[in-house]
Amino acid sequence: MPLINIILTPAEFEYYNISTNDNIIVVIDIFRATSTIVTALANGAKSVIPVSSIDEARRLKANGFLIAGEKNGIPIDGFDFGNSPLDFINVEKIKNKDIVITTTNGTQAIQVAKNKGQIIIGSFLNLNAVADYILQQNKDLVLLCAGWKNKFNLEDFVFAGSLTHYLYSTKKYELDSDSALLGYLTFDRSRRKLKEFLNMASHKKRLENLNLEADIDFCLTINKYPIVPKLVNDKIILG
Repeated sequence: MPLINIILTPAEFEYYNISTNDNIIVVIDIFRATSTIVTALANGAKSVIPVSSIDEARRLKANGFLIAGEKNGIPIDGFDFGNSPLDFINVEKIKNKDIVITTTNGTQAIQVAKNKGQIIIGSFLNLNAVADYILQQNKDLVLLCAGWKNKFNLEDFVFAGSLTHYLYSTKKYELDSDSALLGYLTFDRSRRKLKEFLNMASHKKRLENLNLEADIDFCLTINKYPIVPKLVNDKIILG
C-alpha cells in the first residue's frame, strides 16, 4: 500500500529518503505561487517555467519570454506580472505563451524537489483533480510545503492535510510520518470553517499588510480548475 508523507518546509526535504521516479511529489504554496501557476495554465498559458533567481528570469525575458514573480510578496520592477493569480485571469497576453516565474518560496520548493520524482502542482483551486490523479497513480506520495523562507506555514500544511485526509479515508494509502498524521487531524478539525481557521496564519497577515485580501480569497477557492499541472523537462504543463 502506498505511503503519505508531509514535509513541512523545503529545508527538511533532504532528511527524507525520496527515491527518484518511485513517488509523486506535490509542491504546495497556497499563498501564492502554486495557486498562480494553476491559474495561468487554466487560463491558456502554454507552460510555466520556474526559475531560482530574478537574474535568471530577466535573462529569459531578454530572449522573449514573459516573466512573473515577487520578492517578499512585492512585484519585481520590469516584470510582466507579479505573483497574483488574479493577474492571469482572462488575459489575452498569456495565451499559448511560456511564462517564466520566480518567487520567494514556491519556485524554490520546486527546485529542491526536481529530479526526485514526478512533480505536480497543488492548490485549493485544483484540489479534487490532484486527489483523483494521485489515486490513479497508486504511488508513494510526498506533500512538500513551500512555507515562508524555510519556516512552517499553516495554509500549506492545511492543504497537505486535506489531500492526506481524502486519500487516507479511501483506505488505499497509509500514513508514514507524524506530520502526515497531524495533517490529517488538522484538516479534520478545520475543514468546516477553512477560512476562519486560517485567519491567524502569519502569511495571510503578511499579504493583508500588502493589501492583497482579494488574492487570499481567490487562493482559498476550492475546485475552480479541474487540471493537474506537471513539471516536464523544466516546464510546468497541463497533464
